[in-house]
Amino acid sequence: MMLPTFVFGLLAAVTTVNCQWFQGSTGNYTEEPRWCGRVYYTNHSAFDPGGQTPQPTSVCGQPLFYVQFKPRYSLYLDTDTQGEFVVKTELSQYSYKLAQNNSQKMWPCECTNKFVFSIKRASDGTTLVDNASVTADTAMSVFSFDLSRLGNTSLTPINVTLTGEPEGHNLTWTASSMLYYLPDKKNGSVTKIDNLNGGMLFKNSASNQTFQPLLAYGFYAKWETFLANHSEPEIQQYADMGLNAMTPMIGRNDGAWALDYMNKINLTFMFDLRDQITFEYQNLTYVAEKVKAVKDAEALFAYWSMDEPDGWQYPFNTTTLAADVIRGLDPYHPVADVLNCHDYYFHEYSAGADIIMEDVYPIGINSSFSHWGTKVNATLGDCGCDTCRGDVRDVPDRLDDLAKYERWLGLWPKTKFHCPQSFSDGGINDPVAPGYWARDPSPEEEYAMTLLALNHGAQSMISWAYPTTAGANQTITNILAPAHGRLARVIATSPVVDFLVGNDRPHPISFTEQAGAVQVDAAYWMGGQQALVCVVNGGNVDIHMPVSLSVPNATGIASTLWISGHNSTLFNGTTYGNGTTLPQWNFNSGELIAVNGLPGLSTSLFILSLN
Repeated sequence: MMLPTFVFGLLAAVTTVNCQWFQGSTGNYTEEPRWCGRVYYTNHSAFDPGGQTPQPTSVCGQPLFYVQFKPRYSLYLDTDTQGEFVVKTELSQYSYKLAQNNSQKMWPCECTNKFVFSIKRASDGTTLVDNASVTADTAMSVFSFDLSRLGNTSLTPINVTLTGEPEGHNLTWTASSMLYYLPDKKNGSVTKIDNLNGGMLFKNSASNQTFQPLLAYGFYAKWETFLANHSEPEIQQYADMGLNAMTPMIGRNDGAWALDYMNKINLTFMFDLRDQITFEYQNLTYVAEKVKAVKDAEALFAYWSMDEPDGWQYPFNTTTLAADVIRGLDPYHPVADVLNCHDYYFHEYSAGADIIMEDVYPIGINSSFSHWGTKVNATLGDCGCDTCRGDVRDVPDRLDDLAKYERWLGLWPKTKFHCPQSFSDGGINDPVAPGYWARDPSPEEEYAMTLLALNHGAQSMISWAYPTTAGANQTITNILAPAHGRLARVIATSPVVDFLVGNDRPHPISFTEQAGAVQVDAAYWMGGQQALVCVVNGGNVDIHMPVSLSVPNATGIASTLWISGHNSTLFNGTTYGNGTTLPQWNFNSGELIAVNGLPGLSTSLFILSLN
């Protein structure tokens, strides 16, 4: 997927491609061959690539009061009776950049002040929420309204305005948002995003037209070595591994048969709007034709609009132009874009997406030197994983950074997907075709990266790519795909998916005071009288001492869902491998304890009972 790996084969096949595709049109020194704004050839001088997300300006004195709002769900249907708005309030010591440029205002505010507001339809002033209030330190509050006040449904979004003022202050604050109030679909599926918790809810005929939580878990599926076989049994074999989603890379090929079969077996798919040879996904006529053909599919859950526009340095408006076309034809499904760079014009390249996907591929890289013969640092080079250290912890680091950029810019957090690395290409020392990734990830690394992504807010997993025909070890079909399938059977189904999607966001658990546990990463999700807990040793080194963690109000282990260690896995009550390397967990005095320590890269999932 990376630019330098792809360039030469593309040039050989398509000689008319404009050099803009390889040099890009954004950033500095656009005439140079660059990736994520940085030159990657030898004999080229290093320079600042530009595009870094600016940190907000700190303020002195009282903190600033900041308010945002969104509809709870990205869309409502005429079969719904009640809608909700989520109002987010914050006291901040920083002045956010976008807040300075918008009509939104920030002002010094005492923490005890209430903020009293109303929400109205912008076009005619119809009141949806009246005389409601929040305090400055409330964080997230949900306010319901009667959808019938909106009148007739429309395929275009409805603009809404929040107007309010803090008690005791003669200041007026306004903010705008929009919501979709759509006629229910007569054919096909509907996906809505939960703007409170970030997950997706999906309905179609197979769900009896009832919205259900969807954590999509699967692979990008190749055409030439998989779908071109025109084999329904091969797709069924894919689904039988436990995978519940696919991104079929059909392009201009006739893949209608594959989509029909996925509709038949309810294998959800994200539709690929790219054309990998001629880059037609920037041709809006092509985009429109593809959307019209697939928008009523039973298993469609989203569109894949752009692949690494930041790495390729595409014009900034490409993502928004494509998204506008898609939403104009199909407002019932979200749009996803994949970002490859650590921080290269994040705001501009994420602007068109409802879902931000990151493809951090850290396994088997040389993080300091590339096969192009250059060093790799902040101003030079490309190693296949932008500003990565080269281990599983790069995945949560990237997700944390994307969330940080949204906070710095004063943006509402978008839904995030992780794209697990399930491939290799021989690496820098391959004498025939030097690449970036010297080896495939192990199953333990796959489990660790996936569950670390969950701990840090990812809501779905789409791995690159199925099946493999290149790389050093050729292991994906025989080892890694079934490994992903095993984990998918746990996290993409009840009861786990009910915690992860639409119910709560992850709450981190700190291990800072425990010697030897610095690489341990854990989070919990609340749901009724239970909590889901996920624990990952993100280091390669075994921890040979007990590791304990606590979850508020926990009273014991209700169920053990998943444990993995060195070449051993326990799930659905069955142990695979010898089992001797699995962590042993107990609950005592309000703490969950790994009594014999944690093997490197081990992962564990539990449901705890709460009082």
